[in-house]
Amino acid sequence: MKAVRKQRLMLLLFIACGVAIASGLALTALQENINLYFSPAQMQAGEAPAGSRIRGGGLVVPGSVKRADDSLKVSFQITDGGGIVTVHFDGILPDLFREGQGIVATGKLDEKGEFHADEVLAKHDENYMPPEVQDAIDKVHKPGKTYESAPDAEK
Repeated sequence: MKAVRKQRLMLLLFIACGVAIASGLALTALQENINLYFSPAQMQAGEAPAGSRIRGGGLVVPGSVKRADDSLKVSFQITDGGGIVTVHFDGILPDLFREGQGIVATGKLDEKGEFHADEVLAKHDENYMPPEVQDAIDKVHKPGKTYESAPDAEK
């Protein structure tokens, strides 16, 4: 094999290896940053992976918000009408957060089925419902129906 052909072959192999390594790193980074959405019914059914970073959302169950006296810790329940999940959050809740309103939270589900949120987002006006939350509610109940309280809320 001539020296010029050998140099070209080595260059092509070097470029191919570089592209393969870059593609592998990009796919790994993208896979780690995926936040899948799970409804409270799916979390209760065990469809959501415990310990993995996920998004979950629903309507805040009226009467379920409990705040700690000495810290920013708050716990509340969310529902989609088909299931109820307890959410724990340590931080400042959004100004628009209230009972009976839709929220979406990012965090991890523990082995007990409780959701530990790192971030809580509330809807931005009276007519808006996060699409994932609305779809989950629509799957369980008829669209347009409002929920004053959760069906299985602890009393």
